[in-house]
Amino acid sequence: MPQAPLKILQVAPEVAPFSKVGGLADVAGALTKEMSRAGHDVRVITPLYGFLKPSEDWTAEPGAFSVHLGGKREEFSRLWKATYPGSDAQVFFIEYARYYDRHEIYTGPWGGHSDNNERFAFLSRAAIDYCRSRQWYPDVIHCHDWTTGLVPVYLNTTEYGTPLGRAASVFTIHNLMHQGIFGREILDFAGLPPDVFRPDNLESMGLVNMMKGGIYNSTKITTVSPHYASEIQGPEYGCGLNHVLKYRAGDLIGIINGIDTDEWNPATDKHLPATFSARDLSGKAVCKRKLQEKLGLEHKPEVPVFCAVARLFEQKGLDLLAEIVPWIMSEMKIQIALLGAGDGRLEQAFLDLQARYPGRVGVYIGYNNALAHLMEAGSDFFVMPSRFEPCGLNQMYSMAYGTLPIVRSTGGLVDTVEQYVEGRQRGTGFRFEEASAKALYYAIGWACSTWYDRPEDYRMLQQNAMGRDLSWTYSAQKYLDVYHWARDARLQGLGLLERAQHDG
Repeated sequence: MPQAPLKILQVAPEVAPFSKVGGLADVAGALTKEMSRAGHDVRVITPLYGFLKPSEDWTAEPGAFSVHLGGKREEFSRLWKATYPGSDAQVFFIEYARYYDRHEIYTGPWGGHSDNNERFAFLSRAAIDYCRSRQWYPDVIHCHDWTTGLVPVYLNTTEYGTPLGRAASVFTIHNLMHQGIFGREILDFAGLPPDVFRPDNLESMGLVNMMKGGIYNSTKITTVSPHYASEIQGPEYGCGLNHVLKYRAGDLIGIINGIDTDEWNPATDKHLPATFSARDLSGKAVCKRKLQEKLGLEHKPEVPVFCAVARLFEQKGLDLLAEIVPWIMSEMKIQIALLGAGDGRLEQAFLDLQARYPGRVGVYIGYNNALAHLMEAGSDFFVMPSRFEPCGLNQMYSMAYGTLPIVRSTGGLVDTVEQYVEGRQRGTGFRFEEASAKALYYAIGWACSTWYDRPEDYRMLQQNAMGRDLSWTYSAQKYLDVYHWARDARLQGLGLLERAQHDG
């Protein structure tokens, strides 16, 4: 018997293509599109930031939208409705200038916005009040990271026993390092009962931990790769919440992200000077020449280009690459291309290396989407030495473009990059274990020797990588399975499962 369509609410601080800082936006956007295309009733609640302007095809919802906070406080905002591109899903943007009329989602010039506690408590409460005011009661509310961590808390407290309280919550951890830790006063602001402030809920070291609240109160928990789901249950990657995650291990599952194959497809990519495919790679050589020209690298098609595209922060491990560039330049015939921004000292280190090795090291400080596509298409190897990586997308973009990834064995990099073993017809890239300059040096040397000494193996790895299905099809089905799992668990916990199955 086919299952009835679900009502799904996505609550997210960023949703591509409208707003984006990281992979969270890609996941929220991709799931919205995939679930809608599969016939489910999908709606999205997200802020209207200062950099977003309603377009002509958006509509303003009639009347003010009321958000109910603590102390019987009521704030009036406005809702804008848009249709998610390529689907029938509805996206509702909360226009509330006090909290969202800013050009940075999470941070300002001096760090995180000082009122992030109120900004994202408001987002969680707005999601609840949207459902109540429209009398639209979803089967599942999908929450993303600490910024929406109070939604499951509301469902288990103020909404318990109401029609909305029947909704299951799925809480996705995109990056456990960011937890939303604030003073106790945020509970009064949010209108939550004081008894949630305890160690087996959202209290942590005398403070409110929104991530912890989401983990404790959600029906089911996902994170963005199976390996990361395992890692965060231990002390090294658990960021102080490993015991909580261990406690909820039976409700935790890792689902690898897919990539948007409409945007990242070498056969149709509009950013490239020439397209290509696994069957015909001639366009990749054209892209390589264009990349070398763009970054001031010598035009030598026989020399492999190793590229990196990343934010220049400690997590991404590119300080390790900067450290070994002099060794590499003296011992290997390769070129290095870098696109990124972040830590000023690391930016300068790469600019200094470019000046020291003209024609062999090319650097672009900043972010340029068209250049990011050209880097993936025109390079031969992609360097990703992350200290931790919940999922990662660039290694998958690289495989789709026939650019072999060199990654550290952590998080989603383990799940997506199959290790090359010489003499076997398997593998899609190169992995190394230790987060050290020495380990990265040997991995790059291994890749370099494969290029020069075993070209047939390089081509085999390239074909394997380009042959992988990296789309959202598989991942979306896994999320749908979790939605059904969560809905049934929620109704069973409320004693309503048998009735719901009968009604369905």
